Amino acid sequence: MTGMFDLTGKLAVVTGARRGIGLGIAEALAAAGADIVAVSAHQETSGSEVEARVTALGRRCTALTADFSDRAAVAELAAGLADLGRPIDILVNNAGTIARAPAAEHSDEDWDRVISVDLSSQFTLTREVGGRMLERGRGKIVFTASLLSFQGGINVPGYAAAKSGIAGLTRALANEWAGRGVNVNAIVPGYVETDNTLALREDPARFRAILERIPAGRWARPEDFGGVAVFLASAASDYVHGALIPVDGGWLGR
Repeated sequence: MTGMFDLTGKLAVVTGARRGIGLGIAEALAAAGADIVAVSAHQETSGSEVEARVTALGRRCTALTADFSDRAAVAELAAGLADLGRPIDILVNNAGTIARAPAAEHSDEDWDRVISVDLSSQFTLTREVGGRMLERGRGKIVFTASLLSFQGGINVPGYAAAKSGIAGLTRALANEWAGRGVNVNAIVPGYVETDNTLALREDPARFRAILERIPAGRWARPEDFGGVAVFLASAASDYVHGALIPVDGGWLGR
């Protein structure tokens, strides 16, 4: 049964892999046997935490940088991935950003940046990498959605719009590609102890209100997402298409 989750010989691209959820997913995929291409806007080309974790597991790690707010940079990344010398078996679209401000004060600049990083770049990269998967008739694509793919949130209109778009994009691509050997699904993280949620965790009232609603009684940690990532990247999920899988400590079931 464990063979269904074996990723030996696979190549996985993980965006936003420098820290947080992306780092946890990259490590989990490497533990299952995959070599990793770690991509982030500020990814160190050598000596990074993700490289150390992946190579400690006996897998190869290639580090690349890309500004996901720049369409041309994303196109350049896609072209570079095509020239790696081996096909990409798994694409984890995890890169993201957030801007916090009431909607009446949310600037166009913040809106454009969040939509570009969290939605538009995800489509551009997936279109290019996914197109080559379609040519081979196989591949696994995993998006990082959010609780705000289902809810509106507070003071994050751009982020909520982008993550709602990711939910729709996951389903739309699955509709087109499921019959052609490419699985497209999404992980839905709950509240996670990462840099993106630092402002919430430093607000005692918001932190307490959020924690009290989580049935599991704690915020998520990056390593909580490794198992579902391996599942969605492996043969175990071959008949799973267009799914948005919550990893939220029970938040959405409350």
